Amino acid sequence: MNKAVLEFSSRAENVAFARVAVAAFASQLDFTLSDLEEIKVAVSEAVTNAIVHGYGNKPENMVRLELTIQEEYLEIKVIDRGKGIDDVAKALEPAYSTDPERMGLGFSFMQSFMDRFAVDSQPGRGTRVIMSRKAGAPQKAAVPDQ
Repeated sequence: MNKAVLEFSSRAENVAFARVAVAAFASQLDFTLSDLEEIKVAVSEAVTNAIVHGYGNKPENMVRLELTIQEEYLEIKVIDRGKGIDDVAKALEPAYSTDPERMGLGFSFMQSFMDRFAVDSQPGRGTRVIMSRKAGAPQKAAVPDQ
């Protein structure tokens, strides 16, 4: 098992840092470039949610990124201690957003690009997004079976 923990300010410019850090860590496994791009998108969405929704774009807060490689799995946890989500089931619905300026597709992207995905949130205490992906796994079908 290999682990890494990063904490960074809840600033929009740190989304790119999180993407690159996760991709560098994940490159220890047998992921394709396409796999790494999908992982980076999922990380971008989770970190952006922490910054925008969890902390309301207040840069004095910290986002925590916990990375684990075990066997052929990469696990990513994105943790904030922000306002939390009142209704996780509602938040997971495609196109739902508490911000009318946003499309509300972040959780949908995370779910589609990862093998496992979970959200643990408590109002007033923060949110933890847990995602994992197996290296070398066949790509998911782009279109549903007919």
